[in-house]
Amino acid sequence: MRSDPIDHIPAAVSGFSRRTILRGMTACITVYDSSLRTATAAAQKKVRIVTLGDSITKGVRPGVTAAETFAALLQKQAEAAGYEAEVQNVGIGGERTDQALERLDRDVLAKSPDIVTVMYGANDSYVDPGKTAPRLSPEQFRENLERLVDRLQATGARVVLMTEPRWGAKPNPNGLGEHPNIRLDQFMILVRAVASAKMVPLVDHFEEWTRREKAGLDIATVTTDLLHPNPAGHRLLANALWPVLEPMMKQLKDRS
Repeated sequence: MRSDPIDHIPAAVSGFSRRTILRGMTACITVYDSSLRTATAAAQKKVRIVTLGDSITKGVRPGVTAAETFAALLQKQAEAAGYEAEVQNVGIGGERTDQALERLDRDVLAKSPDIVTVMYGANDSYVDPGKTAPRLSPEQFRENLERLVDRLQATGARVVLMTEPRWGAKPNPNGLGEHPNIRLDQFMILVRAVASAKMVPLVDHFEEWTRREKAGLDIATVTTDLLHPNPAGHRLLANALWPVLEPMMKQLKDRS
């Protein structure tokens, strides 16, 4: 019949030695358990941030490297401020809000994010050549945005809605012969309305870039093609987002 290793101590070993052995083993277990809990706590303190959006969020294009996107810049800002953070960029070029909903579980929720930034509208609002209406109606866009917020919040993630930056002064007209900002402006009004209705933070890049343009900024100098930000444009996006993101990160860190 087999005996438990602890009980099978030779009789020649004194009671004092037996107690010493047991105490030593207990101390080892305690140290291991403490180390494990410390490592687990450290892992839990890392704030997971996901940036969801279209090509403006994706960022990478001729003239812009992955390290120059606003998501990568936010990673650096968080580290410089002493936060354990992981920023994951899941932007996809050409994407609309309906397509974002289709991949939300796989590309966002599966990552168990603490914070998700959401920026859409440039593709949703665009009127293609030969068309007379935007790719999505304003009603569809608002409903999709609301569903995105609801599904993210249902998992406990904190949501930051963002408007898209505005187009530059002289892009090619859309299918109706309009400046694309005419439609984009209408859709960005809806982003602000959803942020207000859902009581989530808003980073209003469209308004910020409008203000800067009125103050003399040539948007061509901060974009690659009058729409997609160049490295300087991504710095503007990151700098506008950080003051909203940092307090959320601090609160998450303090709770951990």
